[in-house]
Amino acid sequence: MSMQKILGSVGALLISAAILLAGGGLLGTLISIRAQAEGFALPVIGLLLSGYYIGFVAGCFATPFVVARVGHIRAFGALAAITAAAVLIHALSLEIPVWFGLRIVTGFCFAGLYMIIESWINEKSSNEMRGQVLSVYRIVDLVAVTAGQFMLTLASPAGFALFSLVAILISISIVPVALTKAIAPEPLTKTSLNLPKLFSVSPLALFGAVSVGLANGAFWGIAPVFVQQLGYGVSMVALFMSTAIVSGAVAQWPVGLASDLIDRRLVLIMVAGASAASGVFLWLFGSISVPFLLAGSFLYGLFAMPIFGLCAAHANDYAEPDEFVAVSGGLLLLYGIGSIFGPVLAPLVMEITSPSWMFAYTGAVHFLLFVFGLYRLTRRRSVPLDDQEDYVAVPRTSPTIFEIDPRNVSEDDLEDETTG
Repeated sequence: MSMQKILGSVGALLISAAILLAGGGLLGTLISIRAQAEGFALPVIGLLLSGYYIGFVAGCFATPFVVARVGHIRAFGALAAITAAAVLIHALSLEIPVWFGLRIVTGFCFAGLYMIIESWINEKSSNEMRGQVLSVYRIVDLVAVTAGQFMLTLASPAGFALFSLVAILISISIVPVALTKAIAPEPLTKTSLNLPKLFSVSPLALFGAVSVGLANGAFWGIAPVFVQQLGYGVSMVALFMSTAIVSGAVAQWPVGLASDLIDRRLVLIMVAGASAASGVFLWLFGSISVPFLLAGSFLYGLFAMPIFGLCAAHANDYAEPDEFVAVSGGLLLLYGIGSIFGPVLAPLVMEITSPSWMFAYTGAVHFLLFVFGLYRLTRRRSVPLDDQEDYVAVPRTSPTIFEIDPRNVSEDDLEDETTG
């Protein structure tokens, strides 16, 4: 299908998603920087950032019920309005309990907003165009989040302007959804977390999803503080974060291709080991100079960012075809749970030692995944390469994103393939 047809079908929804992703990318880094500027202790900053993921996990469970009650457009409008208000309150009150509550509310609302948009995109995407739509959505995700990082340089984080900019972005994101002529999609699929099922499908994928949350949850929340504590300004924070985002996107294709050609567990183990090494590099050399700092960011993004996609693909190799959404969505929830604790644990390590030890922490998490992967090689036979599913790079926005994934095969699709 041509790009023109894709954009004509889901263009308005992709615009809303881009605006939301840019606002969310800016807000996440802005909170870290502002909290640091206000003199909040590192463990407090970590606790505040974990609040977002508490709300995110809760929002994944609650949003389907909200949408079933009032519909997609009203739910989207309400969640966006609450988010915009919560963002502005950050600049009006610097009380730690208030900020913690606001982070929970923001995480809850963002989960719902992403779920609504992605369910709509899925509804408008035919089976044959899912792959193209997901690729476009992945590009939108990369560009928007990167743009959000560089918006940090537009005004001082110590003022009101950047919070106002986030609120404006969230408010504008309502417009394409509110004005769309598209028929509202079917009710959202209810999110579930079946740990025994996930463990039976793939203990390695389960362990990997939690590990990614523990490491990357700390990275997204605490890395801006790490850069500032090294003595750099906001521009370097934006460049450091954007470098990791871009390198993570660049790595998706070669890592995915390698995992399709050889045992996916071996690729996951090697990438986990390289992620541990990149953490050690930043720990030992990141504070020496700007080139070392940015090189470490590049390496971290290159190896750490594809791990969740490898975990989802590995789990899908063992799951039944119609279990893909449930299994992948469950792994995303485990990522969210790991991300609740990651921003709390990393600051504790930094508080006891020094800022650079944050990446000693991420290196340790990835090393444990590396070791566990080696152990799992001895406990289970590999899936034959012909039976492996293709690797697909998927944004970690909400469990609903996996409904767009071309690997999502329903029972009806299987019947059609059998009888067609």
